[in-house]
Order: sequence, then C-alpha cells, then structure tokens
Amino acid sequence: MSAAPPAWGVQYTLCLPTEDAARAAATELTDLGHRLVAVRVHEHFRFVPSHFWYGKPSMDPGLEGWWQVFSLAVHAGHDRMALGPFLRGERVRVARVARAHGGFHQGGSEGYAETLESVFTRDGLVREQTEALVPLPEPLPVEPARPPSAPAWRCSGVGEPEAVVRAVVSIAERMYGSAEHAPDAVGWLLDDEFAFGEPYESTSDFLGDLADAVAHQGTCTDNTVEAVPFLAAVACDDGVPVGTRVVVLGDLLRLAATGPSAAVALADRIAALGVPWQEPAADHLTRRAIGQELPCLLARWDHESDAARFVLIALVAVCGDQGGLVRPTLDELPAPRGTDRADVLALVTALLDDDRDRLDETLGRLSSWLPRVAEKGASPHVARRDLGPAVLPDLVMEDVGSAVTR
Repeated sequence: MSAAPPAWGVQYTLCLPTEDAARAAATELTDLGHRLVAVRVHEHFRFVPSHFWYGKPSMDPGLEGWWQVFSLAVHAGHDRMALGPFLRGERVRVARVARAHGGFHQGGSEGYAETLESVFTRDGLVREQTEALVPLPEPLPVEPARPPSAPAWRCSGVGEPEAVVRAVVSIAERMYGSAEHAPDAVGWLLDDEFAFGEPYESTSDFLGDLADAVAHQGTCTDNTVEAVPFLAAVACDDGVPVGTRVVVLGDLLRLAATGPSAAVALADRIAALGVPWQEPAADHLTRRAIGQELPCLLARWDHESDAARFVLIALVAVCGDQGGLVRPTLDELPAPRGTDRADVLALVTALLDDDRDRLDETLGRLSSWLPRVAEKGASPHVARRDLGPAVLPDLVMEDVGSAVTR
C-alpha cells in the first residue's frame, strides 16, 4: 500500500480597511480550520526598527493604514492534482470572506504544508491550531466535463528558428534601418551583439523573447505602443511561417486584452477602495494602436488559414471596432455546434455585436465547463464587459496552440 502524500498547504493574504475588520475576517478563517492566522498592519515591517524595510516609503500607498490577514490552511490525504477543484472553491470562499468585511483577497502561495508552516511569519499571530486540517468533502469535487473538441486546425508550424529570426530581423531592417531608429522593444533585433549571439534552439524560445521585449511579463508600456506596428508587420509578412504569424497575432490579442484583464483581477480591490477604475494609459493606447493596424490585418482575411482567422476575429472583438468587416464570414470557421470552440466563437460574436444578454449567457455556459472562467467571474464586482475580453485570449490560443507548435 502506497504512503499517503505529504500534507499540502495554502497561504492566503487578505487586505482589510481596519483592524476590527481584519480581526473579524481572521476569526472566520480560524472557523474554517486554518492552522495559522496572523493580523498585521499593512507593510508591518516598515514600522519595525530592526527590519530592513523600516522607514522606507510604502510600496503601495493606496493601502496606507489598511490591515492584512495572513493564514495557512493545511490539507491532508490527497495529492495536489486531486485537490485542484476543491482549492479553487476555497479561493472563491476566502475572497468572499474578505469582501464581506470590506476588503479583498490579495493573493497567496502553495506548497508542502511542513515547509509553509516553518516559514510562516508569526508577527501578529492571533491563532495557532496545532495539527488543524481543513475538512475535505467526501468525495472531493472533480473537474466538470468539457464539451466535445472541435476538429483540429490545419495550420503549418512556427518554422525553423534560424529562418524565422532571419525573416523577423529583415522586417525590422526594412521598417527602421538600424537599432538607433527602432523602438526600444525592437532595437535589440538589430544590435550587433544579437546578430553574432548564440542561435536559438527553438522558434518558441525566440518568440517568447520577442513577446517579453515588447511587454515584459505582459505589462504594457510606452515601448509596447511603439512596437505594435512592428508586430503587425510580422503578422502580415508572407516570409514568416504561418504558425509564427498566428503566435504573433496571439501576442497582439493578449496585449489588447491587458486593460480588461487588469480590471477583472483588481475588481475587488477597486470596490474596496471605493475609487473608480481607470484603465492605465499604456493599456488603452496599446489597444488603440492595435485597432489602427486592424484594417491591414483584415485585408489578408481571404488568404489566411482558419487558425489565423480565429485569432484575428478574436482580436477584432477585443478591440471593440471593425467588427462589421468580419462578421459575415464567421460561419466559415470550423466550430460545430456543441463543441468547445462553438462556445468560444459565441463569446466572440457577443463581443462583436455588443450583445450584453448573449454575453452573460455565453460566459455562463463557459463557466459551467471551464472553472477558471467561473473563478474569475465569481466576484459581484467583475463586469461582464471586462470578463469576456479577459478570458478570450487564453481560450483562443489554447485552441490553436497545438496546431502551430507541432
């Protein structure tokens, strides 16, 4: 008989507006069976003379005077994979506790319980329940069944790295001439050090570096805005393999959805602080710059692969305009009724048509078989007009991914 897997731990961090609210939330987490619970003023160590952070400026001045709750929940008897659906529900439940006391769930971490317990910071500890375990339901919840998959896309791959790099550099040379005149996010491609550097082992590695140079860790900046015309040129160039162009279209899709994604991720925080949401300027300008490139991208519609069309139409839907140019051709895409792709295409259609009722219906259907959509939309503060664009890039790129990378 095999040994039971090591206990699994999850640490949660909540932000609350007052000490009383934080202590009330801490009591609820204790009642849920969390083993360790601590309450501290936000950025507690800025006020501890012996600590490195003492006296330093706040890293998040918007939360000045707020309080934080840190808790450790321990689960035993099952490995992490089996716990997945249950832990997703726990994240939703903990976020609900934070909202109930005027705050928000700030994040957390996971790992082996023994390790997390040993490094748990006990400053402000209000409860330690030795050996406490969060009760698990029997049986554990399981992942919902997905609809049948749509037919695989017919699409060539991303190509050999040497040829792809050469084609992309050639585009940069045509557009900018030299690194001196190229946007910062593109100039490295024209630098002598890059030209004589080690060759890439895979095209995916190169495309990953390109995406990170344009938007480091997915964060839009002024450099991102300046680089959009270059990405669009790569996506339009017949000298670039079809699969690579699909990946670059996917990069544009993710960039266009950056603002709505942030609005969804920060919805509870925004509501707790009571300040209106204002999309970061770089996110807005990036999406607008992508919208300005759409006519050129759409001009290739009749000559594109179905996989590229699928990404392109999602890009149009997220940008919120130009929809009339592609709407009559949606039926050409292979998305049989009742398949997972049909639900994704229905989301695209609802966004293109700005149909709020259909958007609600489609997101509800997606949530029924895709738990991460349900989790993102669990907060009452998440607007459906943001949730649709926020979840669309992953849905689309997961669908086409196997076709372009093989």
